[in-house]
Amino acid sequence: MTLLKLGLLLFALLFLLPLGISAVCYQLGGPGANWRGADRSSAGLLPRAAENPGATVRIFAARTVRWRGIFAVHSWIVLKERGASRYNRYDYTAWGEPIRVDGFAADGKWFGALPQAVASIDGAEAEKLIPEIRSVIGNYKFRAYGDYSAWPGPNSNTFVQAVLDAVPQLNAVLPPTAIGKDYPYRGRWFGLTSSRTGVFVSLGGYLGLTIGWMEGLEFNFFGGVLGLDIRRPALKFPGLGRLGLPLSQ
Repeated sequence: MTLLKLGLLLFALLFLLPLGISAVCYQLGGPGANWRGADRSSAGLLPRAAENPGATVRIFAARTVRWRGIFAVHSWIVLKERGASRYNRYDYTAWGEPIRVDGFAADGKWFGALPQAVASIDGAEAEKLIPEIRSVIGNYKFRAYGDYSAWPGPNSNTFVQAVLDAVPQLNAVLPPTAIGKDYPYRGRWFGLTSSRTGVFVSLGGYLGLTIGWMEGLEFNFFGGVLGLDIRRPALKFPGLGRLGLPLSQ
């Protein structure tokens, strides 16, 4: 077998096959297929704000809307100061105000898709991080109408990744299906990862390589991520995401 044939076979097995499996799951009625009437109510992942007097930071991710759910997740940020009577949710969307505040239930299903907690911080640590997170949100540069771009970015995952990059104490990594997280929103093609435990190279979000203790090994090919996580053992595939231990600790 020639090197070219071997390369094509590996590409089919590692990139195209996982995407095909994800597409079949979508066709069988996966989350977000019937998006118009989809459930956006609370998934019950957060206690009622009145019953939670401490500070809270959450980052959630869920399969995105319609056929894009084959490939990608949508992620968002939830904050609550100590003693506050409600949570604040921040989404970056393609419609309405680009940075949408409290447009949905804090832990709501994303058009039927159950969210996954990517980062969970409470108490004094959360109280300390919230001002930094709010500062990043308030100064995020892609906040004008028309700035949003589903692929390669900036999109919702680019927005959340900007917070992770600026606040490394969050110690969180977005799922490999968070297309847009590798978009170089600061104009940097290489540098340290958000956890400061590794390095990345990104060619406009279309191609890239990330190596880090927190992030593991990730190869980005036009948004599809193939990789390996050693710290929390898992394989990463386009469309399918992580196969192994979950992201949250």
